[in-house]
Amino acid sequence: MATKEFPLVPEKVELIETRYRRISTPIPVPESVPLLEKLRALEPRSMGGQPPVIWHSGQGATVSDRWGNRWIDFSAGVLVTSVGHNHPDVIGAIRGMADQGLYHAYCFPTEIRLKLIEELSSWLPAPLKRVFLLTTGSEATECCIKLARTYGLKVGGPSKRVLVTFDNAFHGRTMGAQLAGGSAALKNWLGDNPDFVQVPFPDGFRQKDTSFSVFEATLVAKGIKPEQVCGVMSETYQGCNATLMPAAYAQALRRWCDAHKVVMIFDEVQAGFGRTGAPFGFSHLGVVPDLAACGKGIAGGMPLSAVLGTDELMSMYGPGEMTSTHSANTVCCAAALANLQAIRKEKLIDNVQKLAPILADGVKRITAASRGKIGHYDAVGLVGCVQFTQPGTTTPDPETAWQMVLRAVQRGVMLFAPVGVGGCAIKINPPLVINEEALREGLEVLEKIASEL
Repeated sequence: MATKEFPLVPEKVELIETRYRRISTPIPVPESVPLLEKLRALEPRSMGGQPPVIWHSGQGATVSDRWGNRWIDFSAGVLVTSVGHNHPDVIGAIRGMADQGLYHAYCFPTEIRLKLIEELSSWLPAPLKRVFLLTTGSEATECCIKLARTYGLKVGGPSKRVLVTFDNAFHGRTMGAQLAGGSAALKNWLGDNPDFVQVPFPDGFRQKDTSFSVFEATLVAKGIKPEQVCGVMSETYQGCNATLMPAAYAQALRRWCDAHKVVMIFDEVQAGFGRTGAPFGFSHLGVVPDLAACGKGIAGGMPLSAVLGTDELMSMYGPGEMTSTHSANTVCCAAALANLQAIRKEKLIDNVQKLAPILADGVKRITAASRGKIGHYDAVGLVGCVQFTQPGTTTPDPETAWQMVLRAVQRGVMLFAPVGVGGCAIKINPPLVINEEALREGLEVLEKIASEL
């Protein structure tokens, strides 16, 4: 999580000119500083946490400002632009829908909504069947919470209302999503709520024991009985790392949920639609959830999310009882349809599978170059993560992580601000369209920086 602002003092940096990177000015660009200062003066402070670069345009796996600088984009707009920036099919779909003369329809039926629902349905393994379109990832996870609580009331009465989530989880910034989150610092404003309970996430780093017995023992220690639990929600890999939930753990969780009439929910907002080298993160785990929340990479950069669910769960609310004002906005639907079709047509999941070993080796090399400053690394598909910690511990070292991001941006590799526990994690997640040459070049830059920290 970003906890401070990058300085707005232009710093002379090495001039860089490669096929994918160009740095020709100080960073931040002197002419950009007044604009950045105005943003910081007029917006909430929370908006000032990213590197001091004013994005102006993008192409594929690169982004540029209007002063001639260009970066390899290892952020994908925080895992959003899966098919790359300025993809012609996505841009064409947006223009086409606007030219049609319709760009909003509330819940009134449209053909573009039907086409998108059909496309999304074709991605779904049974028993997932129905699709509910929303606007943001937080809205999707909130909907999953609502459905799990409703199901608990239906099958177990008022006492079956506890939602179990995981330590260090992130499910969004709205009220229910933050109650479900696993970071105490992010929900101090909410106070304690006994209906939301966290257990350790089996990442093998902060939680060494990755057996499912830890889940059961933690509930016992917290005085939670299985019959009180309405749902269990987890990211398939957590936003603060890139470690998939172990398959054996996921399969044991699936059996536990079935045995106790508990809704199993996977938050696929980051992982969905090819990011992990499979259609969904759970595709690696040998299980299918009852509900999945999707967003980010679903719509090529436009605001759209979705809940994917079973017929039983998605039929509990009647007509008009579960809607959203901007659900299925026609322009967003057109963009999402073009985005998902491009992922298929361009075989981007195959590209992820091809490049995954290169990214995995890259984060390993970055870690080795850090000489102990990185305490843990992991990667799956085209998402990697390095966590800066005090040597030999799990104690976060956010200052070194911030230096890594700043130096990367100064050398033409775009990262977003450190995230995760204590702000110590750096995520590497380029658009799925990136080629091997650009990926290797960006990783080599980060390896060099890690050796200098």
